Amino acid sequence: MKNILEVKNLSVSFDSPAGEVQAVRDVSFSLQKGEVLAIVGESGCGKSVLCKSIMKLLPSSAKIKEGSICIHGTDITDYREREMQRIRGKVFSMIFQDPMTSLNPTIKIGQQIAEAVLVHDKKKTKDQVYERVIELMELVGIEHPHARYHLYPYNFSGGMRQRSVMAIALASNPDILFADEPTTALDVTIQAQILDLLREIQKKLGTSTILVSHDLGVVARAADRVAVMYAGKIVEIGTAEEVYYDPRHPYTWGLMQSLPAFSRGKDRLYTIPGMPPTLVNPPQGDAYACRNEYALGIDYEEMPPMFRITDTHYAATWLLDERAPKIEPPVGGKCFE
Repeated sequence: MKNILEVKNLSVSFDSPAGEVQAVRDVSFSLQKGEVLAIVGESGCGKSVLCKSIMKLLPSSAKIKEGSICIHGTDITDYREREMQRIRGKVFSMIFQDPMTSLNPTIKIGQQIAEAVLVHDKKKTKDQVYERVIELMELVGIEHPHARYHLYPYNFSGGMRQRSVMAIALASNPDILFADEPTTALDVTIQAQILDLLREIQKKLGTSTILVSHDLGVVARAADRVAVMYAGKIVEIGTAEEVYYDPRHPYTWGLMQSLPAFSRGKDRLYTIPGMPPTLVNPPQGDAYACRNEYALGIDYEEMPPMFRITDTHYAATWLLDERAPKIEPPVGGKCFE
């Protein structure tokens, strides 16, 4: 199947008073039509910056240092703002973390969705726009859309506001949908509903989705493939089944051990020791080495390459080198049985 998005060796940095922050470092991945790719990792690992880099929504202090971004085979790496405005919304849209910062509290929900419809199709009549808004509200599961068209964001619950933001993002039938931690502020039940809804939309519209999260447990029900990100780099990528049932990177092990499902019967929840490193001066070698109880001497000296496990599963850890000692993973599919 042809890739709808290809990112190759992408590096993004920010200028700051402390120096150059290397937020994204040599990241490569692809996305197929109708696929859900989850990008997971702790806060500050570069997940959101990666998505905003593709959409060119970065501040002036940011710059793409290296790499390429190809949409439908067209390289958009050097596109300027005017060129990006033509493809934003039509090619890709983003659902942000907090719907209250995306919605205007003084404008009715229906009018905000209608505005998104009109931005991409100014020829629609008033009746056509209204019909399209009702269609979108029904698509994202907002019941009684004719009545709720006239309500304000403060009349909606957190889950309903997030559905409204999804309707705005889907107004122009984008090829790619970026969902930046769309369930963070929601309770567990509503989280499941929103993730199921994302999956339903992907099946109905054939939309490709990049789902950003810090919680491996959250994305388990929605993702086709999972990319684990740490210190600005993708350290493991594979199908959801491969990453959950046969994880190979110690950081993935740590994230999985932190899940409540793995801690059943134990006194306390596992936590990864230490903190992610500063990306002003990333450490030499493997950035995870200082937190990794399985670290080898070479981890402190040389950055590991991506080792191939299967045709779809890769991990950047020296433990996969044929000379490394054999270590039994502390986690795997058993915690999801």
